[in-house]
Amino acid sequence: MDACRLVYCTMGSEEEAERIGAVLVEERLAACVNILPGMRSMYSWRGNVEKDQEVVLLAKTRAELVERLTEAVVERHSYDCPCVVSLRIESGHPPFLRWITEQTS
Repeated sequence: MDACRLVYCTMGSEEEAERIGAVLVEERLAACVNILPGMRSMYSWRGNVEKDQEVVLLAKTRAELVERLTEAVVERHSYDCPCVVSLRIESGHPPFLRWITEQTS
């Protein structure tokens, strides 16, 4: 079984998250995505402290697909510098981890 990853992304709207999430699943770059609306973000951008409402998109994938998944998100994203980070899944329910691998193969 390939190493699984959880990819954390922030989106500007639910619509953007749904559009990008659908591509990731349809192209089998992610087994599934979770869309979590209502996140409040504070960050420094171009010398200013910004406050925004954002949406979190979590994607479950395999390690070898993270680069392609990142490229797919970046090319469709509305931000100049979108947040796309991969977190290693240390352990989990083996049948679920196998399902991630099967869905992205």
